[in-house]
Amino acid sequence: MVLFLILLFSSCKNPTRVEMQVELIPPEVLVQERPLPEPEPITVPDFLTLVAVGDNLIHDSVYESAFSEGEYRFIPFYEKVKEYIEPADIAFINQETILGGARFGFSGYPRFNTPQEMAVALVETGFDIVNHATNHSMDKGEAGIIATMDLWDSIPEIQYIGVRRELDVPPAVIIEKNSIRVGFLAYTYGTNGLPVPASKPYLVSRIDTDSMAGEIDSLRPLCDVVVVSMHWGEEYQHNYNARQKSLAAFLAEHSVDIVLGHHPHVLQPVENIPRPDGGTMLCFYSLGNFLSAQSRPSTLLGGIAYIKLKKFEDHITIEESGVVPVLTHYNRNFQNFRVYPLDIYNDEATHRVILNAAVSISYFDALAETVLGNARLKYNPFRKDVF
Repeated sequence: MVLFLILLFSSCKNPTRVEMQVELIPPEVLVQERPLPEPEPITVPDFLTLVAVGDNLIHDSVYESAFSEGEYRFIPFYEKVKEYIEPADIAFINQETILGGARFGFSGYPRFNTPQEMAVALVETGFDIVNHATNHSMDKGEAGIIATMDLWDSIPEIQYIGVRRELDVPPAVIIEKNSIRVGFLAYTYGTNGLPVPASKPYLVSRIDTDSMAGEIDSLRPLCDVVVVSMHWGEEYQHNYNARQKSLAAFLAEHSVDIVLGHHPHVLQPVENIPRPDGGTMLCFYSLGNFLSAQSRPSTLLGGIAYIKLKKFEDHITIEESGVVPVLTHYNRNFQNFRVYPLDIYNDEATHRVILNAAVSISYFDALAETVLGNARLKYNPFRKDVF
């Protein structure tokens, strides 16, 4: 009996003794010994927005109206459209006229030379790349082009295409934003009969399918997106012609992604053109005038092309595209030039052009609908709640 009590007592005391001997493991050690698996990497696509406008055609009445207190002030002309341009990752403009400087004398039609203060306005508005391959490139000869290039070379915010100093200077410009590389080339149908120096045919990039094929094919593997600026077509015609259609097919064959057309001074349609490689080329046949003093009603309506690109690991897609119609405003004395988005133009019920004849806003609205169709954007793509 005594032995049983001793055993029972011992069995009751034993758990307490064992409990005292346990060494607790800190929680952080447990976590270190059992690490959580690393999550799978998530592929996030990169986006890039590109906007483009047509002819910045600076007649003498335009720059004369910009002159104030001893200097040319073009910045206010573009204030109404700045919020459609500045937010873009890349913004393109066709600078129809050269910016040769005062030594050549400022002039309008037919042989233009625009004050160099225009460059300040284009930078302020948000443009990144400017085209000079136009039919007015040679208006002040080789020296005028050289002076224009000297100007742009002094302005790091903007790059230029369509003209170059030497044969060994690459004709293309590549701009990389958001891990997307966009390559630009530019060509014009001619130079109004003013000869490009025979010893320097590269001075102005001309439409020639043999040389274009080599330049486009060389650029294609260097970038994700190829954009070609084309100065082509017939003036004042809303329908593209057979030559434009043929050249567009040629560009598609060489896997161009986007075509930015200008020169007709009026809007032309937008088309998605199938490419032989299975892709699609987005072609803006003509973006019309951006700013001018032309007096035909149809020449006052232009457009801002908008493209939103999306890049995955192995391909690029166009997520959104279209054209915001814009209207050049001036009064009957060719003063107070402004570029307005058509949908917010409400300064006047009418626009007075051609000997004070009144052209209603409904005319421009109907014209935009007819030419652009489903490609027309009735909102600011950077602020879709505006309209």
